[in-house]
Formats: sequence, C-alpha cells, structure tokens
Amino acid sequence: MHPKILIVMTAPYSTSNSSRTLDAYFHYWEKDRVKQIFSKNWIPNKGHCNEMYQITDSNLLKRWMHKVKETGHIYTYEEMLDQSGNTVIPETSTQRLYSLGEKHSPIIELLRRALWRKKYWCTKKLVEWLDEYSPECIVYNFSNHLFTQQIALFVAERYNIPIVAVIGDDYYFNDTKSFSPAYWLFRKKFKVLTEKILAGNASAIYCSDKIKEKYNSYFGLNGQTVYITSELQRREFRPININAPKVVYFGSIRLGRNNALCDIATALGQINQSYILEVYTNEKDENINDNLKHHPNVKYGGDIPYSEVEKKIAEADIFVIAEGFRNEDINFTKYSLSTKAADGLASGVAILTYGPSESGVVGYMQESGASHVCTDSSRLKEEIERLIMNSDLQKKYYDKAIEITEKNHTLKSSTAIFESVVKAVVEKQRK
Repeated sequence: MHPKILIVMTAPYSTSNSSRTLDAYFHYWEKDRVKQIFSKNWIPNKGHCNEMYQITDSNLLKRWMHKVKETGHIYTYEEMLDQSGNTVIPETSTQRLYSLGEKHSPIIELLRRALWRKKYWCTKKLVEWLDEYSPECIVYNFSNHLFTQQIALFVAERYNIPIVAVIGDDYYFNDTKSFSPAYWLFRKKFKVLTEKILAGNASAIYCSDKIKEKYNSYFGLNGQTVYITSELQRREFRPININAPKVVYFGSIRLGRNNALCDIATALGQINQSYILEVYTNEKDENINDNLKHHPNVKYGGDIPYSEVEKKIAEADIFVIAEGFRNEDINFTKYSLSTKAADGLASGVAILTYGPSESGVVGYMQESGASHVCTDSSRLKEEIERLIMNSDLQKKYYDKAIEITEKNHTLKSSTAIFESVVKAVVEKQRK
C-alpha cells in the first residue's frame, strides 16, 4: 500500500488544465489513499483520488458576511464528474470576486489572506474529515498563494507529517522591481511561509533539472525531477502536407505567447497566404486575445475539451510551442516545462518551438533535438519554411521524439521517481 497523501492545490484534477500533471505522480496510487483540498469554484472531475474537500473564496466571503456557517464541501467520487474540461459552479453574485482573484496581484493576495482567516476555513467539518483520513504526507503544489501555504502548514503540524512541494515555477526568487509597499509586504509574508514549507523533513518534485539544481542547493533539499507525461498515442510518421499544413497551438496565450503566436501566423502568411495557425485557448481577456482574433492568418478556436485537443493533435501537421520574448515573460517561464512538451513529443507530429532560449521549455526542446526550434524572430519565416519543405528533417525529429519520450516522459519512470521521494520522507519522519 502507498502512503496516504493529502494534496493541497488550488485546482481540482482535470484533463484540460495543468492539474493533469498529477497523473504523472498518482497514476498507480490507490484512489482511497489520495485526497485533495482545493479552492477553485469548479466541480471536480473523476481522476486521481476518491474524495476532495473544497473551500472557495465565495463561501469564505459569505461566512465573513455571516450568511453561512460552513465553508467547506466534501466531494465523494460519485459526486465528481466523469468528463474532461472544467465545470464552473455558477456564482453570479461573486463572479467579480473570482475575476479579481485571478489577477494574483500583491494587494489581492493580501486581501485574500485576510479573507482566508483560519477560523473561517479551519472548521470542525474539515478537522473531522482530516482526522478520519489521517494523512501521512502532504503534496503541496507550490504557488504564490498565501492561503494554500497556510493550509499545508496547518495539516503538517497537526499530524506531524512531511511536505513534498511540487515546484514548477520560480516563485521564491523571482522578485521584481517595485515601489509598492503592498508588493514587498506580500513578498515578505510569502517567503517566510515558503521557508517553513521547505524546512525540516521536506522534499520536492521539480518539472526540470534546471529548477531542481537551484532549489535543492539553496534549501538543502534532496528533491527529484519528474517529467510530465502524456496519454497521447503516437501516430505513424507522415510528411507535412505542403499544400495545406494544419498548424495548431493549444493552451495559455499569456506572458507574451499571444505576440509570439502572431509572429508565427505572420510568417506562415508570408510563406503562403493560405497557411493558417489554429489557436485554442480559454483566454477571455480581450487585451490579450485581440491581436490573435483579428490576425488574417489565425483561426481563433477558443476553449475546447481535452478529448477534442487529442483529436486535433492527431490530425495536425505541426504542433506549436511558443513563449514570449519580453524580460518579464522570461522571468516567469525560464524554469517552466509545460504539458505541451510531453504532448508534442508523444504525438508523432512535427514540433515547432518558438521563443527565447532562456525559457525553460524552449531550452528543453532545443536540447532534446526532437523539435524544430527558432529563437530569432528575423529567421522565423525561413525556419518554418525549412521545416515544412524538408521531410527528412521531419523524420529525424520524429525518431528523436520517440527516444526522448521513452527516456523522460513515461508513466513508469515518472511514477517510480515520485513514489521514491514520498516514501523516503515518510519513512524518515517515522524514525
């Protein structure tokens, strides 16, 4: 039997968002030995665990206004949805609250910390739920939310259990220049809580070796890299359709990715006016998606479920990975390795990666030798044309992608590394 895990993470499991990376950890874990506390106003999907405890901003606000006494809701496996995609709980009266919360600004996080007073979320119902389960280890998804850190620390201290942090972004070291007192107050509180999270018998799981070396060294951890896996079935090799290549992008268009995708669309149009870049994203902010929606060589498809993503990837000729070039973009993406890398490598589709080499996923794809990579906008048209016209190059990338997937992105290897990290800290804690 595996150790009993409590996941603390803002999002519940869903195949259509970043939480599906949890499958690389818990695919072979017994469902009754994994539970999760989450805060998103979503109805969770069936996935890695048999029970989830939801605490939302909305319920805490209602508690603060004395409209409700209980802030938590327990989802059994039967209550979870058997689907892909996210089902949002309709909360018209508090929709503005969620819109503000998604901005993650320092002042919003400080206000949210005030809202998330322990006496409001740490209810008798939650404590009884935890006591009945009696977790042996916390898996904490490292983020810039003060309230999730507080929950993880509370549970760890109550049950004297270790924390394994899942670290995919450089939240701790990534300070920015600011004259805002709110920013520095937030950063001070965030760093104090982070240091508590990563103290004692803690360990970590990383998305890449690059960020592993930084955090292991500074915090004295012995964490390991667990690469993201993909459920996509590799198709047989086929050359790119020169007459009408199907070029696709899925996922976030923030952090300058919208501009990078416009560069790609422009280059495609310069090669052939009929060439189109298809973009599928759940981005609702017009300030971010407007340039793509009005680009003559972009088909803006909006948000689609992961089952549709799988079909479109299988039909595609080129799978795009893009990152922004601005310094502020690079600061956020220099250690990231998104699910797109695993999906692209597993798919058998030719991969075009465009962005600065300092970006984590761009550097990884460059080192892999399994993707056509362009880091210079002035060469983009030439590089895309070279990829489309050279079937031998496409076959070379196809074969290399098989090698990299087998080396880094299989469920067998990823789950084994994760399990070894968890068992090591649990056994050490028991001594």
